[in-house]
Amino acid sequence: MKAISLVLSLLLLWSVSGLSQYSSKVSNVGTTAAPFLEIGVGARAIGMGGAFVSTANDASALYWNPAGVARLKRPELLFVHTNWIADIRYDFVGATLPLGRFGTLGGSITSLGMDDMKVRTEDQPEGTGEYFNASDLALAISYAFNLTDRFSIGFNAKYIHQRIWKESSRGFALDIGTLFTTGFYGMRIGAALTNFGTDMRLEGDDLLVYHDIDPYHLGNNERIFAELKTDKWPLPLNFQVGVAMEVLNNTRHRLTLATEAMHPINNTESMNVGMEYAFRELFFLRGGYRNLFQRDSEEGFTLGAGFAVRFLGNFKVTVDYAYADFGRLQNSQRFSINMMF
Repeated sequence: MKAISLVLSLLLLWSVSGLSQYSSKVSNVGTTAAPFLEIGVGARAIGMGGAFVSTANDASALYWNPAGVARLKRPELLFVHTNWIADIRYDFVGATLPLGRFGTLGGSITSLGMDDMKVRTEDQPEGTGEYFNASDLALAISYAFNLTDRFSIGFNAKYIHQRIWKESSRGFALDIGTLFTTGFYGMRIGAALTNFGTDMRLEGDDLLVYHDIDPYHLGNNERIFAELKTDKWPLPLNFQVGVAMEVLNNTRHRLTLATEAMHPINNTESMNVGMEYAFRELFFLRGGYRNLFQRDSEEGFTLGAGFAVRFLGNFKVTVDYAYADFGRLQNSQRFSINMMF
């Protein structure tokens, strides 16, 4: 088992080394497709500044680090709603099903949408009478298992679809995550490589045009049907590694501190830091800071709170809220409900 763990860790590090071709000195913002895949899931994790890759102990691990779902003992169902910037709606639904010694299965649906907008042109700046909208969708299947009592590994396979008016694009991606619990007061080390997949290109009726092959030749067909080709763009590949541990943990109080470093291909490196205080595992307060040291970042501090209620002994519901500062873009608010059966 130790040999398998070592090989998997080396494979993950080898994958990360491929990111070195992208310069860390240039932000590269706006050079990838499907940016909605970078929106964090779960009010609990966001309240902790997004420093969750090494904790990943609820259903939101499906997004942050799929290895974490291997350690879930009971089925969970997570609902997330986010009031994203510019009046955009972001929703996530995830479920996990432990299978005992056979590991854990999971699945999730991520959607992003907006209200209809007017189609405007230079000649008709007030609108042509038509409307358009845009939407994003990601469907994921997850599987995770424990290699040892301390080392876990997990995978996500994702189908991605983006649409704007009459154009759309499709892609596939894979996430891989690992989670290791050390012998030092339960310190955890987590790592995840996310959105490793195909390039995406927009296609659709908006790109169908008429073309005159030889405008200087009289009598030729000047309305030959043609299709414009858009560029391909990579997915927002990202590697993150973090450390978390409980500096206080007894029957009444728990205090978790976490930090992580990120290396995305479309931005500079950064760090997330966060904390979570729990009173009897029924009431929670959280705080953190996102994207420390990132160039031109609008994100900053985060705050969060939550409470848990038990029903009929085993059934547990946790309701969480998070506030995230976005500088000139104001703020984002998240709400999530996690049910444990």
